[in-house]
Amino acid sequence: MTALNDSPLVPEIRQARSDSVERRAGAREWIGLALLALPTILLGLDLTLLHLALPALSVDLRATSAQALWIVDAYGFMIAGFLITMGTLGDRIGRRKLLMVGAAAFGVASLMAAYSTSATILIAARAVLGVAGATLMPSTLALISNMFNHPHQRALAIGVWATMFALGMAAGPVVGGILLAHYWWGAAFLVALPVVGLLLVAAPFLLPEYRAPQQGRLDLSSVVLSLLALLPIVYGIKQLAKDGIVANATLAIVTGVAFMLLFIRRQRRLSSPLIDLDLFSSRAFSVALVVLLVGLIGVGGTMLLVNQYLQLVAGLSPLAAGLWMGPPALAMLVAGITAPLLARKIRPGYVIAGALGLSVVGYLMLTQLDHTPRGIGLATASFSLVYLGLGTIAALGTDLVVGTAPGEKAGSASAISETVQELGLAVGIATLGSLTTAIYRTRMTDQVNAFLAQDIQRAVLDSLAGAKTVSQELPAGVLEQAQAAFMTGFNLAAVTSAICIAVLAALAAITLRHIGVDGDTDEVTS
Repeated sequence: MTALNDSPLVPEIRQARSDSVERRAGAREWIGLALLALPTILLGLDLTLLHLALPALSVDLRATSAQALWIVDAYGFMIAGFLITMGTLGDRIGRRKLLMVGAAAFGVASLMAAYSTSATILIAARAVLGVAGATLMPSTLALISNMFNHPHQRALAIGVWATMFALGMAAGPVVGGILLAHYWWGAAFLVALPVVGLLLVAAPFLLPEYRAPQQGRLDLSSVVLSLLALLPIVYGIKQLAKDGIVANATLAIVTGVAFMLLFIRRQRRLSSPLIDLDLFSSRAFSVALVVLLVGLIGVGGTMLLVNQYLQLVAGLSPLAAGLWMGPPALAMLVAGITAPLLARKIRPGYVIAGALGLSVVGYLMLTQLDHTPRGIGLATASFSLVYLGLGTIAALGTDLVVGTAPGEKAGSASAISETVQELGLAVGIATLGSLTTAIYRTRMTDQVNAFLAQDIQRAVLDSLAGAKTVSQELPAGVLEQAQAAFMTGFNLAAVTSAICIAVLAALAAITLRHIGVDGDTDEVTS
């Protein structure tokens, strides 16, 4: 049978490509890309900037431990839940319009967060920031697909875009440390205001407007079903990461999956669905999503563990740990730009497979870390290789998803891509984090002195972070044993990631080999 060529989308895709070959982007489009990079960096920055400010704001607002967790989680939680709705909404009302409305809402919510007088108000502000962020992410990517019609230019533009988010995440601890050294915790939120102001002023002049033709009304029942599906799943995954396999997390995921099935059933019956399920009939589209999902699972969990190693084992401050994460961010930036250039000479599937092979080497190098602080350089070099793979799949994988979709579905396709990546990060933190924690607790159960106070025992058995907080009250050598137990779990998580990414590399090489350097597909039979 034929693969991608049997897809009903292919004639539209090829026609769009043939119509746009001569339309190359000019200076205005590239300046517009620089403008779109700003909110993308901001979204990544907002994910990690808060971690340094959390202790200070928790004391100032008298936040409980549960409230502190929601202050951090509400943002990413709402982004993941609303991405699909906002991506489709942009296709209907106009992508630039949605971007500007979302940016304005992001600015207002940032002010609300900066001057919050209670933890409850701050949680609400973070939730609004998440909803606003969900309008920015698919809008920026969909607009790039409008501005860069030529396949090579579009791939490079998406590569630049894809690295900006990770760059923002990497810069978060550094920017946060600088701000907290001179200002109060609310300054962490005010960073958004100049970005929002510049975007609102320049967008009408530099960015095109696009509204998909002949789109029906937004189906509100589908919107509700998508939220009832995604929000419980994301919540359940986050709870698994924190508490392991518990009843409320399992129930949330099962409930979300049930609503997801209802959502899919409804989409098949609508003439103008929230998600066009025909997109998944394209092999390139589906395989690219799998690559993004599994790739982000490995990166998400490993990023958490590397940060814990740098701070809890190597003893670095959050700011110093953030600086040591600079080289991996640079590696991702290089990969995001060079991978589309390589894909002009080498088939994208082979470029992705090769980059993932380098990531496998990075994961295997991480297995050589031990509980001594001398491995900081090795950890940074290893994670840089992991991020080389991430930059490549973020650029080429996202380009395959967006480039395969018809132009009027670019917003929806962008939202699907980003939702998959959000889920990948959450699943990675939950699975690899839980694996490391389970091994840690198993090894430390026999090490905890029965004569220790119960609260001290609970802290040590909870996590390495817990052991670190009570380290002054522990007998000699217990903290070192806790660090060694953590690293045993870390090493096993790295081996697991290496195996999964090696399989993913083979999958990419085999299933994407039909995509040529010009973006067209070969006739592949199987």
